[in-house]
Amino acid sequence: MSFQPNAGDEMVINGVLYRVGQHPAAPGLAYAQAGRQGIVYQLIPASGQLHEAKALKVFFPKYRIPAMVYQSEMMEMYSESPGLQVCRRDVLTPERNESLIAEHPDLLYAVLMPWIYGHTWFDIMTDQRRLLRGDSLALAKGLAAIGSGMEQRGLAHCDLSAPNVMLPFFSEVELPEPRSVVELVDIEQMYSPKLDRPDVLLAGSPGYAAHRTVQSGLWSGYADRFAGAVIIAEMLGWCDPQVVEKAWGESYFDQPELQNPCERYFILKNSLERNWGARTAELFARAWESQDLSSCPTFGEWLVLLSTMTENSENADESVTEKQDAVQPAESPEPLVSASSPALRPPAVPTARSFVAAAAERAAALTKGEEAAPGDQDVVNRLFHQARELESSGNLSGALEVYKSAHHFVSEGSPMEIELEAAIRGLESELNPPGPDRKPDKVPFYQSRKWLTSAAVVILLLAGTAFAVNQIVADHSPGKHMEAGAGTKPGGEKAPAVPDTAQTDQKQEEANRQAELQKQEAARKEEEARKQEEARKQAEAQRLQAEAEQKKLEEARKAEERKKLQDQYAVQAKYDAYLQQQKEKAKKKAAERKKLQEMYQKQAQYEAYLAYQQQKEAKARAEAEAARKAAEAKAQQLKQKRSGQVVQLIAYYNQAFNAQRGGNIERARSYAKDFAHLYEQDAAYFKSVGKVGTRASAIYKFLSNGAYSLPDV
Repeated sequence: MSFQPNAGDEMVINGVLYRVGQHPAAPGLAYAQAGRQGIVYQLIPASGQLHEAKALKVFFPKYRIPAMVYQSEMMEMYSESPGLQVCRRDVLTPERNESLIAEHPDLLYAVLMPWIYGHTWFDIMTDQRRLLRGDSLALAKGLAAIGSGMEQRGLAHCDLSAPNVMLPFFSEVELPEPRSVVELVDIEQMYSPKLDRPDVLLAGSPGYAAHRTVQSGLWSGYADRFAGAVIIAEMLGWCDPQVVEKAWGESYFDQPELQNPCERYFILKNSLERNWGARTAELFARAWESQDLSSCPTFGEWLVLLSTMTENSENADESVTEKQDAVQPAESPEPLVSASSPALRPPAVPTARSFVAAAAERAAALTKGEEAAPGDQDVVNRLFHQARELESSGNLSGALEVYKSAHHFVSEGSPMEIELEAAIRGLESELNPPGPDRKPDKVPFYQSRKWLTSAAVVILLLAGTAFAVNQIVADHSPGKHMEAGAGTKPGGEKAPAVPDTAQTDQKQEEANRQAELQKQEAARKEEEARKQEEARKQAEAQRLQAEAEQKKLEEARKAEERKKLQDQYAVQAKYDAYLQQQKEKAKKKAAERKKLQEMYQKQAQYEAYLAYQQQKEAKARAEAEAARKAAEAKAQQLKQKRSGQVVQLIAYYNQAFNAQRGGNIERARSYAKDFAHLYEQDAAYFKSVGKVGTRASAIYKFLSNGAYSLPDV
């Protein structure tokens, strides 16, 4: 790449003046870090604080993609998420940075983003720096929290590896709060449902890419689970000297060892079980033995487990009874911080392994109907408070997951179960509200109010007609007429017998009357049948009218839907035409930019050729003299620097010695760490100067064993 700035060079980007930073280990050289896709330079603002430094990533020609502009704009929304500070990106384009790109064509589509201070996890591993137990837990918990937050938003880094995990936790620059202990970099491959698939798809980094999916590439929401499990296991195991000594090199595992039985796997798994509990080793084994990435543990499972641990948690043997634990506690690896003094010994706390094992036993007991023991309340309380914190911070999906986890540990019918169920229902209803545009179900015509009213009127008419007919039949029955014909005297005596001729006339009259009644009855029945037929026809007409009205309403609704659909088609057609127009404009702009870029490249090559011809002779003459002067100056600077460092090392040792003699162990450890940090910068030289090597040996023994007394050297 032709863009090779020197330390102190100035450039203006988006109206801000920046200076290229100087490498702390190589004075005079620009602070640059090379990666797979490009080189990252440190830019320090001329008027600003040191923590406001920026990183300028200059891509190799293969990775200079115009779509980087759109991708960076979409990533901006994730910059506020913990660990994704580098999502705050600004891409250099010909439209906004024309003069700068004309001067340095390699800066086309370069990215300006925040500079992340601190070491990478790659630096920690390659230097084989053993971590304190608390530092291991803090780093693993920080990475799990970042991964959990990304999974809940459907994100994945897709190239999670040791060089891409920055550790501001070890930053030497004072950073403003709040800050994350872990930050992720090199996010060009990041997966999101809202991002387009990258043109160049990587298959993961050696030592972290699951071999069963390497051939197909990594770009999905599950892409980080296996690599994340390996890095979390490395962080937790880096407080164990046996694990540190067995590391392969740039990663703990060599690529062919991944997901295969090997010595390093069993060493790391046994270390996790011994130092962090069986549940931790089980999660790592699940990831190692998984057949696909979706079967690996989620970052949320890692976070829930690590949140139950503390820096002073120890691993206890679950097979030992409580009485034996009280008499003879389980052995644990010697911590880096000495606890031999009663004043410094941490208070007894539940261990991570016994805590998780007890929670699992109580969950199994609850499924069998046993009552919850008082000790289970500790598990529930921790999960409950964690869910409350997630809910208050706005992470509703994460809070719902933790609430459901806590629900497994409460007994049925308990007040806590009622409260957890209420919280779960509330979050589910909030996350999945009913649709506001839902329409009420249509009522069939036979259940409509108009049809029911008409049917009721017809039924009442039929009932009234039947009652009137019954009354008429009762009034004209033959029995009543015979009683009326057989009358009595006013005094109650029976009337005299009627002669036979009179009886014959009376019978004839009675027969005539019966015939008349039958005619009337037939006429009444005919009238009744006519009325019933009219009522039936009226009801049928009302039913048909209701069906017709319902059909009209249905046709009107369908016509309205067709109209809406046509309007939508029209809008979609306009939108498609607009998209096509934008694509044509973008294609035209891309062609113009390509042409401009080629022109810039040719111009730069020509100017470089002229400059080369002009400076070739002068450079040849001055090269020897400059080399001599540079060597003398460098030797003199190195001599002065080493002299001052030797004095500083002796001062650190004396301060640590005096602090230990004064009983201030923490201050003594702080001075000892300062001594070790400075000594490791040039150990080969310091070891040969006076008694500095003797002092260094004593310091390392003190850091490994707090009970060791520093000698008076």
